[in-house]
Amino acid sequence: MQDIERSQTEGAGVVRKLLWVMAVVAALLGGLLYLGLEKSGAEKPASIAALSFGGPFELTRSDGSVLTDKMLAGRPYAIFFGFTRCPDVCPTTLSRLALWRKQLGEDGGKFDIVFVSVDPERDKPAEIGAYVELFGTPIIAATGTEAQLAQIRKGFGVYVKKVPLDPAKPDGDYTIDHTAGIFLMDAHGRLSSIIDHHEAEATALDKLRMLVG
Repeated sequence: MQDIERSQTEGAGVVRKLLWVMAVVAALLGGLLYLGLEKSGAEKPASIAALSFGGPFELTRSDGSVLTDKMLAGRPYAIFFGFTRCPDVCPTTLSRLALWRKQLGEDGGKFDIVFVSVDPERDKPAEIGAYVELFGTPIIAATGTEAQLAQIRKGFGVYVKKVPLDPAKPDGDYTIDHTAGIFLMDAHGRLSSIIDHHEAEATALDKLRMLVG
């Protein structure tokens, strides 16, 4: 009986040693693989959220030409959704983007600014073109059909709601509640960061520097 117990104990010890050796080998292989990726400069996997954010879209630019996500590829860009009759948020945001671009100096020319109108009923291409010219910096202005705008809103997770100015006249004049954040997309079309409407100036500039860095 003692011989059997001794044999079982020794067998368990061998198994534990084998498991320990396998764990060490796996750890070493994992470390070597990581070092190999670091030395080769291989790109680390981006987050699934960043890869799926945005997606394909097709819009109409202020000059009547087509704008697609592929046409923006190769350069970082800051994209903002709004409308030309917006009383506060939109002009403030575009003015801030123009100012930040200037404050960045040479880096300010390394990214595009894209303004997408979510008011296709009133904002025609020529109107959005005239609107963005007011901010004194190059801005790509675009809009689209209801279906096209629905697609890009879904891709960027943008909230839009038409609100009648007079509740008693639902078909009368209106304003639009919408997402006020600025989405920063890298040169590969992936989400880099988001600048909140209430973001501090220094924080926003740091995010833009990271975008073009």
